[in-house]
Amino acid sequence: MHCGFCMFFGCEIGAKSSTLTALFPLAESTGRCEIRPDSYARKIEVDRGGRVTGVKYFDAGRREVFQRARAVVVCANGAETPRLLLLSKSNRFPNSVANSNGQLGKSLMFDNGALSFGLFERPLNEFKSVQVTRVIHDYYASDPKRGFYGGGGIDARFQFYPAIFGLWALPPDAARWGSGWKATMAEYFNRTMALLSHSTCLAVEQNSISLDAEVKDDRGLPALRVTFQNHPDDLKTMRFLLDRQMEVLDAAGATKNWATPVGETNFSAHLMGTCRMGNDPERSVVDRYHRTHEVRNLFVVDGSSLVTSGRQQPTCTIQALAYRAAEHISRFAKSGQI
Repeated sequence: MHCGFCMFFGCEIGAKSSTLTALFPLAESTGRCEIRPDSYARKIEVDRGGRVTGVKYFDAGRREVFQRARAVVVCANGAETPRLLLLSKSNRFPNSVANSNGQLGKSLMFDNGALSFGLFERPLNEFKSVQVTRVIHDYYASDPKRGFYGGGGIDARFQFYPAIFGLWALPPDAARWGSGWKATMAEYFNRTMALLSHSTCLAVEQNSISLDAEVKDDRGLPALRVTFQNHPDDLKTMRFLLDRQMEVLDAAGATKNWATPVGETNFSAHLMGTCRMGNDPERSVVDRYHRTHEVRNLFVVDGSSLVTSGRQQPTCTIQALAYRAAEHISRFAKSGQI
């Protein structure tokens, strides 16, 4: 269909390979899956034996409901997953469920990278067709000659839509208001190309998700606190890739290029690492099957289980691991292990 509105939007014809389009309707059609929108999980309940019994949540009317379950699978990604687990304290787990070793929420990683833009002489029609149509991994592998550890890939044609473009993608010297802003948008929007790198984000234990001691959400629960600072090696990696992005834009014939600054605390939407997978129960939260070491009928299936950032967008890796985890959870259920 060459629809330019895949990213950030739903799909009118059901062709998008998102969970919402490809999997939810199929699951609901079995008659064994119910989607409860506008619900808010607040606590995972466990019994005296240390097994999960279900989840307490607020429904769309803000009423508290307890959903009993033989097993619970948490899929809220690298921030809200550890937050929900940290909120789930009990007499059996006073330090939060699945957190006796203190590793829950630690080693937060983001899909790091630099964002650059180039202005071209002729229209590019970047708003048309599928997004991110080119990804190069020329700099993915580590190279000691660079003087740092990391590497990464570079996306090309990472599109911004008009309102977002006008706020985020214009060069520093562009007008931000009035007739000057309108003239800049008219000139830049259809003649600008974006490059986005995905670089190493080292797993640093101090980078973490925790519960804020003072700030509450609108339901009175502790808000999550993000503690994060890029490792110096990661900053070198991002600056190296940004230089390569500028070279690509120059080689492509850009008449002008610019970039968002690389900083110690820049981050993205892909959160990983806060419920790390591993064989050692003292150094990880889940095992190789995404089952928590401490609670055998509690599973975590999302980006939080990743132990490295991957140097690329992690979505496909997360999806592959989710299919694998589902197969093992089904096997455990059939054999009476949960």
